[in-house]
Amino acid sequence: MSGRMFLNVVSQLKETTDTRIGVIDSEGTVIACTDLQEIGKKWPQLVDPINEAQESCVALEGKTFKALSSWGGQFDFAAYAEGEGEFSRTACAMAAVALNGAKSYYEEKHDKTSFVKNIISDNILLSDIYIRAKELHVDAEAPRGVFVIRRRDDRAENVTVEAVQSILSDRQTGTVVSMGESDIVLIQHVGADADTHDLEKLAAQLEESLRVGGESTVIIGIGTVAGHLRDLARSYKEAQIAIEVGKVFDTEKFIINYENLGIGRLIYQLPTTLCEMFLQEVFKKNPIDALDKETLFTINKFFENNLILSETARKLFVHRNTLVYRLEKIKKLTGLDLREFDDAITFKVALMVKKYLASRGIEA
Repeated sequence: MSGRMFLNVVSQLKETTDTRIGVIDSEGTVIACTDLQEIGKKWPQLVDPINEAQESCVALEGKTFKALSSWGGQFDFAAYAEGEGEFSRTACAMAAVALNGAKSYYEEKHDKTSFVKNIISDNILLSDIYIRAKELHVDAEAPRGVFVIRRRDDRAENVTVEAVQSILSDRQTGTVVSMGESDIVLIQHVGADADTHDLEKLAAQLEESLRVGGESTVIIGIGTVAGHLRDLARSYKEAQIAIEVGKVFDTEKFIINYENLGIGRLIYQLPTTLCEMFLQEVFKKNPIDALDKETLFTINKFFENNLILSETARKLFVHRNTLVYRLEKIKKLTGLDLREFDDAITFKVALMVKKYLASRGIEA
């Protein structure tokens, strides 16, 4: 339990009463008080009498104490007010009500976060998801978007849960959890008709807010919408895959949606031995490394412009016949005519496979 949370409550109570009000823990240590100088004082001799009072007000050594609600026979925290008179009893009782409310909210929020974390970690049985959701008053069938927020590289600082929560301060329907050393996961309620655009819009808001000096510091992976709590683990894995695949095939993107990965997702899941065999079969005449940088640049521009000769020549600032000559040269070297749709697809996939193997440190 956070002492800061209790301190926030007693600070508000200070504005309504002149009586000194505070909170002690189960060992009798003051962890919050309207008089900051009293924090840290230890009164272990008062623990047993407070427990014996069983959540009733009890006057001890010039103060009035009341244990806050707890599950066990021993109190975890107790409120106190200066003095032993009727006014002090009233002030202590009122403080206990406010502190119990804050304590319940904190515990419920903590329990919900742990619950969500167990779901996305596959650390809870399916049957227990339904039971626990009912206990915590969590809507099991509400659609949710899952976002994995990861720092771009080792130079960037890790993102914190608090940083993401502050960005979403106007949204009270999301849960933010820390997973591992570098990942923050946001599970956000979305509308029943939410689509890819809606998820990417929220991700863009997060990415922009987390920039430092105008530079992006994070990569955000987006999973498919989870229509039920049991689908959160699947969507979480998808968001992770989106980041990993994006690091290979979309290095310039900061937001990567699992639904938009296309062929890259398939290649990423193939065994490397199968990828090496594919490249050997495609480039029987010469290996792909036989193509120089200028030729590869021409090929990529040709693909970017949908295999349209005139448009590609214009973007390359070359004559159409010069581009045709280059494509003929590529055909002689590789046996693939990029003006033919089937050959173009084969070559495009081969380039992606080559990039995938390179990301695994394999030369092909």
